[in-house]
Amino acid sequence: MPKTINSTDMAEIDLVDQRVELPVVVGTENERAIDISVLRERTGVITLDEGYRNTGSVRSEITFINGEEGILRYRGIPIEQLAERSSFIETALLLIYGELPTEEHLAHFRGLLTEHEMIHEGMRNSFMGYPPSGHPMAILSSMINTLSCYNTDVMEMEDEAGFENAAARLMSKIRTVAAYAYKTSMGQPLMYPHPELSYCRNFLHLMFSLPSRIHEPDPDVVRALSLFLLLHADHEQNCSTSTVRMVGSSGANLFASCAAGVCALWGPLHGGANVAVMEQLDRIHKSGMKVEELIERVKQRKEKLYGFGHGVYRSYDPRAQILREHAPKVLSQLGRTDPLLKIAQELEEIALHDDYFIGRNLYPNVDFYSGILLRAIGIPMNMYTVMFAIGRMPGWIAHWKEVRDTGSRIYRPRQIYTGPPKRDYVDLQWR
Repeated sequence: MPKTINSTDMAEIDLVDQRVELPVVVGTENERAIDISVLRERTGVITLDEGYRNTGSVRSEITFINGEEGILRYRGIPIEQLAERSSFIETALLLIYGELPTEEHLAHFRGLLTEHEMIHEGMRNSFMGYPPSGHPMAILSSMINTLSCYNTDVMEMEDEAGFENAAARLMSKIRTVAAYAYKTSMGQPLMYPHPELSYCRNFLHLMFSLPSRIHEPDPDVVRALSLFLLLHADHEQNCSTSTVRMVGSSGANLFASCAAGVCALWGPLHGGANVAVMEQLDRIHKSGMKVEELIERVKQRKEKLYGFGHGVYRSYDPRAQILREHAPKVLSQLGRTDPLLKIAQELEEIALHDDYFIGRNLYPNVDFYSGILLRAIGIPMNMYTVMFAIGRMPGWIAHWKEVRDTGSRIYRPRQIYTGPPKRDYVDLQWR
């Protein structure tokens, strides 16, 4: 069970006809919560929190966020340190196992990723059944579920080696499936993974190589991709992660649970926000609209400014801060310019000094600059949410493992029924 600080504090809740005392739970960062586990049993009353914005559904050791101060830590390590010194694969192991891997463990896991980078030929051939117009996220969610059919030998996970094998297969094969989803949308032939390439470079090979031409990405592009994936690796109890945990609590296998996470991530309010940012920036660029004009339209509620504000952060999203610094560097290293970056920087500069945005705690979030970084890497816009899914996979795996290891009960929220009261059935001829 994840650790909590022992507390003797009790919270008193006054109801209409009774008073109940409930324990106060304190986290390692002094977060406090009222444990209402016995509230219904003692009083017959439940709590109502639509959207769960004020509800802690779990005690977790994986990721800590302080939205007021703009803090994000994976297993206690600040995201800034990981972005500067770590890699996506090393960070993935940190999330999944709770500690930074040794040199031997890191090499072993990389070997597993290489060993399992291919998918079954039967599964590979099934990509031909999808139309080129099919959205890559639709293909991705379907194919991750299909992995359950081709990896039955690791479904039981009787020991830690079995779990690690399953986790490595899922992390390795998702990039292959993602690249094949893109190739299908382009009507291009599917490429086989190359065993001598790193995780990120192999993905770019699968995406952009052709039988007639092997793609050789710039090393700066490979590093930028690793950074993007690392920054998206986990973000505690968001919509898709909570979905993975809920599905996993039923005993569903790792592949099925993560496929459900992909479906949740597909929603435009969750994983598709950076697409909306890029479309807005592109529209400003093509129309010649002044940035100040857009700001005024936003303040008049005639338009929404995408990439600003967050459900958790009330200050600058630390991931956005890192992307803000790296996106221009990557473009400079590649000898490129992007007019959308300049527009984004102008928007940010005005918004950060405008009382309208300051008073509403509207600061750039991770989506504001992530699309610009992906564009610099060469990733097409219809793949942006897919890239989010690849990055988030270690977090989903870590949370699925935590549900399994802690013996979590099946998730089963309550509701307040607001439909019609009891009424009688009416025969068809009298309706």
